[in-house]
Amino acid sequence: MPKRILQGTVVSDKSDKTIVVKVERRFAHPMLRKTVRRSKNYKAHDELNQKKTGDSVSIQECAPISKDKCWTVVTE
Repeated sequence: MPKRILQGTVVSDKSDKTIVVKVERRFAHPMLRKTVRRSKNYKAHDELNQKKTGDSVSIQECAPISKDKCWTVVTE
């Protein structure tokens, strides 16, 4: 099965080798037919501590690295 890739913005880089990425999704509300925005934070592994707050990044699913962290930063 292919690994999911999500795009988002870094909201925190305070932890060592870990960043928090906010991923926003848009969808039509089933009853109101209005576009709704929902966001979720994901912890991702950043081996070289290169990404800083405000950067736009892509993250990919991986095997669990810690209790909360099962995403890695895709290097481009």
